[in-house]
Parts: sequence; structure tokens; C-alpha cells
Amino acid sequence: MSAETDPPDSGAGARDAPRRGPAPLLVLGSVVSIQAGQACGKAMFPAAGVAGVVTLRLAFAALVILLLHRPRLPGRDSLAPIAALGAAIAGMQLIYPAMERLPVGVASTLQFLGPLTLALVQARRPADLLWAALAGTGVLMLTGPSGSSLPAAGIVLALASGACMAAYLVLNKRAGALGGSPLTWAVVVAALLIVPLAPVTGGVPTRPDVLLAGLGVAVLSAVVPWSLDMAALRRLPERVVAVMVSLEPAAGAVAGLVVLDEHLTLSRWAAIGCVSAASAGVALARRNHV
Repeated sequence: MSAETDPPDSGAGARDAPRRGPAPLLVLGSVVSIQAGQACGKAMFPAAGVAGVVTLRLAFAALVILLLHRPRLPGRDSLAPIAALGAAIAGMQLIYPAMERLPVGVASTLQFLGPLTLALVQARRPADLLWAALAGTGVLMLTGPSGSSLPAAGIVLALASGACMAAYLVLNKRAGALGGSPLTWAVVVAALLIVPLAPVTGGVPTRPDVLLAGLGVAVLSAVVPWSLDMAALRRLPERVVAVMVSLEPAAGAVAGLVVLDEHLTLSRWAAIGCVSAASAGVALARRNHV
């Protein structure tokens, strides 16, 4: 799934997700929603600060998800997996300080290398080396001579967010096997980990317009994609969804252009295309191999 889309929970919330509409459009809607939400979050930086945006996003996302799905309290055997999953979700929020330093499309592409690397590590086909080479080409085009203006701190933060995303994918699968609603409670844990940091990182503005914008970002970048993903995965094979989700880096670049007027060079567009194509290729190869 996406950097910020919380993939399907195995609990009661999954029963309440949208059921209508062509399944591919649900995935496309999720991709567009998460990236547009991230771009809108970046647009809030001048008013709320990076820490404020992250805090509002997670706090409102946890609140809305709890109100919508009203999950059962987790059992003792689920507490440790939920805590680990929540920590991974909290770590994924590093994409926001990365976006403070990088264009949205570039940050999303670097973050996407986390799940792509995980897929390549799990691959068993020699042909997958070609997809790894294509992804590596994209990275070189982003960070090489043509991308030398990218700040190192932004690159490191985006890659760290991607690593947390890869960990999240592994942990979410394991936690889901326990039953209940582990993902819902993990989002709550992530909020509890992040919210206390707000006072020492500049606080959270309490103006009504900022709070309303924060709620909008939470719904657009977390709640809506989460629900759309759950609906799509009930109607499409997981690997087909993975192929479509590979559009996220490109969608991030478009969102940055439309929402923030971030213009990328042709080489960076090509780099984003390389990483997206590599991700789609790995997903297709795994689907055909099974």
C-alpha cells in the first residue's frame, strides 16, 4: 500500500468499507487521495508547522477511525504486535519533514523504495534483478548529478520513512493474523506516540481554520484511502492492487504540481517513472509466478 495509506485491517472495520464502484477505480481513488492529502498537508506547513500537521493528521485520523468502526478492545496477545505496528506508523510520518525539504513527488518516490526493496528481497526470480536495476537507475537519476541539489537530510528522512513503511507492511500482516482490529488500534498507538512530542516541537495551532484543515488532511490522506483499499482488496487480488499502487510516486508528483506548483525536471519525472515501473514489474512478476 501507500506511504500513508493504512492497508486493510482484518477487524470489524473492514465490513464497513465502501462496496460499490469498479474496483480499479477504488484503488485509483485511494492513490489520488493519499497523495493529494500529503500535498495539502505540506501546504499547511506555514500555518501549523511540520510537527503540527503530523500531530493533527494522526490525532484526527485515530479519532475518526475509532468513531467509524468502534473496534473491540485488543487482547493481551495483541498488545505487543499492535505497539510495534503503531511505532512503524509513527515512523512513516517522517515523510512530512522530508517533504519540507523535497518536492512531494521526489519524497514519495524515495519513500516508495522501502516497500519496493522489501518486494525485491522476497523475490526468487532472476528476472527480478532487472526491476532492481531499473529502480536503481531511478534512484541515481534522482540523487545523482542531475539531482545534486536535493538536500541530504530530505533524502535520509524519506528513505527512513520508506524503511518504516516496509516494516509496517510486514507487521500489519502478522498482526492481522491475530484477528480483531489491530490496525485501528495501531493508528491510535501512533497518535499517542506523536501527540506528546508536539509541545516540544512548536506545539499545535488551535485556530478553528487550522484544526478544520487538519481534519481534512486526516480524512483525505488516511481515512478515505484506508476505506477504499479495504473495499478494493475484497474484489481484486492483492498483487493487482499492488500494481496500481505503483502509480503513487507519479501521483505524488502530479499532486505537488497541482496543489503546490512544484515543477520537476524531466530527469526527475523519468526517475519517478523508473521506480513506478519497477514496482509494477515486481508485482506483475510475482502474480504470474504464483
